[in-house]
Amino acid sequence: MTPQRAGHRIELLGMEVDAVTEAEAIGHILGALAGGRGGWVATPNLDHLRQFALSREVAKLYSQADLVVADGMPIVWASKLAGTPLPARAAGSDLIWSLTAEANRRGRSVYFLGGAPGACDKAAEVFRRNYPTLRVAGTHCPPHGFHARRGGLDDIRHRIREAAPDIVYVALGFPKQERLIRLLRGEVQRAPDWLQKIGLEWAHRLLKEPRRLARRYLVHDLPFAARLGLYAVVRRLLFAFREPVKAAPPPVRQPKPLPFDSRVVFTHGRFERQRAEALAGLLEQEDAA
Repeated sequence: MTPQRAGHRIELLGMEVDAVTEAEAIGHILGALAGGRGGWVATPNLDHLRQFALSREVAKLYSQADLVVADGMPIVWASKLAGTPLPARAAGSDLIWSLTAEANRRGRSVYFLGGAPGACDKAAEVFRRNYPTLRVAGTHCPPHGFHARRGGLDDIRHRIREAAPDIVYVALGFPKQERLIRLLRGEVQRAPDWLQKIGLEWAHRLLKEPRRLARRYLVHDLPFAARLGLYAVVRRLLFAFREPVKAAPPPVRQPKPLPFDSRVVFTHGRFERQRAEALAGLLEQEDAA
């Protein structure tokens, strides 16, 4: 099936990113679901864009996604430098909260796939505590190396087909997806909101997990961020000189857009996450008393 996208897109180093807000992303996801078609969402950050630029395999994967939203602020900043600004960041760790809240409101089911043993069950427990009527179709944490084992992928396909969920949250592949499940389990504390707003959440993560992240952030991602910024500035200047009448470069070819549902109530996942944290604190106080 040819991927459909959310309409207007911008391009950075060959990656096409949908210019949507968090609420608009949810509207497209639920609109496609209501229309009876499947699809999948990618949430690239700076490191994903670096891998995209280096790997044809990664580039091909992203080209097949139905919706690509900017998870990292450097991507948003680069889009502005290039003169093709994205409206906002749509972090996957926030999107999972707003999308789940909206799915619960509409009676849609969710399925958690991936992470360490027990991670998905814990994530489901966290969401059920905050949304008692949430329909969790199932959870599954496949063993390490499942993709190389005979029948490993077939087993996952069978489980999902049997559960027949409306939405599947996948924590396989990129390390960011793994961190998402760990965030829900409470194993990784997110940066304060003010750090997230100014795009320095990566610095908070680096301080928390220096051994795991120092090489990726300092050796690979920071030089790539400088390259991305230079690319965006040069791109903008080149188009300004070549087409003095038009300030912005020509738009990327737009495919047939995804369906859209504008009746989204839960538009900001960080508010849902903050509410969940407050509820957890109250429950802890009640247990202590």
